[in-house]
Amino acid sequence: MLPGALYLAVAAIAVILGRRHALDLPLLADHLTAWAASPGATRAGGQVVLLGAVLAAAAGVGLAAQALNSGAERLILAADWRTWRTPLRQLAAAGVQSRRTQWVTAHRDYHRLYDQAEQARQAGTPPGEEQRTERHAAYEKIIRISLEPPDRPTWSGDRIHAAAARLDRDLNVDLPTLWPHLPDSARTEITTARAALARATAMGGWAVLYLPLTWWWWPAALITALLATIAWQRTRTTAEGYALLLEAATRLHLKGLAENLGIDPADKTPAALGQTLTHQLHTQPPPPPAEERQTPLPRPNPSPPTASLPPEPASPRP
Repeated sequence: MLPGALYLAVAAIAVILGRRHALDLPLLADHLTAWAASPGATRAGGQVVLLGAVLAAAAGVGLAAQALNSGAERLILAADWRTWRTPLRQLAAAGVQSRRTQWVTAHRDYHRLYDQAEQARQAGTPPGEEQRTERHAAYEKIIRISLEPPDRPTWSGDRIHAAAARLDRDLNVDLPTLWPHLPDSARTEITTARAALARATAMGGWAVLYLPLTWWWWPAALITALLATIAWQRTRTTAEGYALLLEAATRLHLKGLAENLGIDPADKTPAALGQTLTHQLHTQPPPPPAEERQTPLPRPNPSPPTASLPPEPASPRP
């Protein structure tokens, strides 16, 4: 209600002042005074009707914002960008390819500097401060692009994907399968972090709502830019925290989860343990329905009996 009411207030200001008098506060005060002195605003019945209309409009704006928030979150995290419709999917694919090219270039630069430092160290001349600074800057450039090879068109989406990619590579763990089975405390922290990420992306939806107001009132562009900037910063921060928490909780509770399921982790490597847990917790799809055999109709003149064919092997389970 409150964000919706604030939006209605800004929209009313935009309609009253317009472009020519965008910052004319006395004009705004005159209009508000005239509205307050009108008969509809001074009577109890009119006030009730006005309050009900404002609350209903604020609720409607809130519902519209929630719909936009879902779309903004889907665009920012881009977890399912390969299923988007053609124009968006092509743009996302181009973004992923661009990020991969930048990541590969930065990765090569870093390894070139690293190899030079190793060769200098083996030759008895350790790299100086300038070389270490350059190598550190090259590594930071990789991190700014993505921790792992980019798979999504946005940094926030790649940061969450990196957690799943690391766990799959290091521990053979399928993160979506494993994390719901973590202890209650870990799942509560993960759910809280995910809610914070949703609130951060919601700012982007509100920025989209404020954008049309710039047609009537140019200061709304400043509000839109401010909300978009806050959404961008908070989304990156909360995505980082959410991904760190997912990866840390999984690594920390892997052995405990195995013990709760009756699996002895003592004789297994972490990768073997993660593969065993993923296999045990993964829900198999239902088997395909058996083909109904139709009984052939008797023939008037049956042919001589032939050797029966061996039964078809059962289809392997996925």
